[in-house]
Amino acid sequence: MYSVDEALEKILQVFTVLPAERIPLAQGLGRILAEPITARENLPPFDNSSMDGYALIAADAAHASAQNPITLKVVADIPAGTASDRVISRGEAARIMTGAPLPPGADCVIPIENTDNPPGQFTESGAFPPATVTLFRALQPGDYVRFAGEDIRPGDLILKAGRRLRPADLGALAGLGVPQVQVVRRPRVAILSTGDELLRADQPLVPGKIRDINSYALAASVLDMGAQVIPLGTAPDQLNVVLSKLEEAIRADADLILSSAGVSVGAYDVVKTAMESLGALDFWKVNMRPGRPLAFGRVGSIPFIGLPGNPVSALITFEVFARPAIRKMQGLSLHLSLDEAETTEDMASDGRRTYARVRLERDQGRLIARSTGTQSSGAIHSMVQAQGLLIIPEGMKYVPAGTKLPVRIFEHFEDET
Repeated sequence: MYSVDEALEKILQVFTVLPAERIPLAQGLGRILAEPITARENLPPFDNSSMDGYALIAADAAHASAQNPITLKVVADIPAGTASDRVISRGEAARIMTGAPLPPGADCVIPIENTDNPPGQFTESGAFPPATVTLFRALQPGDYVRFAGEDIRPGDLILKAGRRLRPADLGALAGLGVPQVQVVRRPRVAILSTGDELLRADQPLVPGKIRDINSYALAASVLDMGAQVIPLGTAPDQLNVVLSKLEEAIRADADLILSSAGVSVGAYDVVKTAMESLGALDFWKVNMRPGRPLAFGRVGSIPFIGLPGNPVSALITFEVFARPAIRKMQGLSLHLSLDEAETTEDMASDGRRTYARVRLERDQGRLIARSTGTQSSGAIHSMVQAQGLLIIPEGMKYVPAGTKLPVRIFEHFEDET
């Protein structure tokens, strides 16, 4: 039986970063960059106004105030989307809209609110600029001007390889004229649930049957990572059916096969036999709780992780083993971000590394962990309630209240606080 760390090391050895593909920028949200992106242009591309107002020479307004208004002649009108080659000289100004290029000669902008120009008329469609504008405040060179390249300059590293693209990233790339991005291909993960007892979510219960939880929960976990799901459905505990399902995953060119159930020691646990028929079984037990029956090997040339059948065990072993494997295929960091939490109650373990479901609370800088109740590996509601997994190390059978232990925090924890 392998330790958790030994099993994870063996699993990760067989995975590599997937090939890259070029996609339209609009399809890039959540995808993983396969190469760094360096700017080739300025952003903004030109000096422009940050306000609706008037472009002028700051020296003309150096002493302007409500008590000492300054009047300038308006010689140009520059709506957004246009440019003016009219040079602004001393005593002159140009009406300018937000985002419009600063005209030559001007070095600042005065907002419309600081002039005698009525704001309501300023942006009326078809409204002509006034012949003059009166200023009621002093200005310095650069006031209300966004200069070319003040945000991004050519040669700046914008995004590193391995970054999961966010909305702001796509906006910046669009502004820089990057219409396509090179991203890591999405991992294709085939998911199979096995067991004579399984029903779909839409089927009525009958004696001896239960609805399949794992197909839905594992598929959602894979999709949440930005990977693709190849649904293999459910298979009864019949070797020929399981073999057929695994062969379907091979034909679909999966990068990883995840199954749940069928990897324990029961008389009807046929997944291990199917694996050995089509590929090879590396190991099938890990010293952890929940989730000891975990199989790893290959089906054909495809890595295979056989998760336990109990829903909590399946989800926790996915977190511990399958998630890092998928992240490695995506080119993402494998560093496990853990916090430290203090227990509020006595807890028990059986000496295996234990992943206890807990609710979390921040209290004066401390992170407090409370059990979600039953730690049965079949109690899916304990995972619904959980905001993290408290990790009780190997060999620790009794955890007194007040013990500080590492905790893996779920992303939704901050949404619930």
